[in-house]
Amino acid sequence: MDITITLTNTEYKALEYAAVSPQDWADNALKNRARQAIDEIVDITVKYCLDNDISIPSTRDEIVTYAFENEIVKTLAEVQSELDALEE
Repeated sequence: MDITITLTNTEYKALEYAAVSPQDWADNALKNRARQAIDEIVDITVKYCLDNDISIPSTRDEIVTYAFENEIVKTLAEVQSELDALEE
């Protein structure tokens, strides 16, 4: 999956000041946050499976897929939508 962002010249220059390669910095930031989210989802799902005597999928990819398919976790957009609906 590709994610594209647009920076102004000033924003790009500022990133060049802060990082050797703005592209590498962005790649690293996104991949690191995704890794952290995967770790959180795996922890939540393993605990859920253990508490409910459910077989735990065998890979991290399978665990993340299982978590979303079985609504053990939700996307932040789904959570926000539910909160918005409560406020109406």
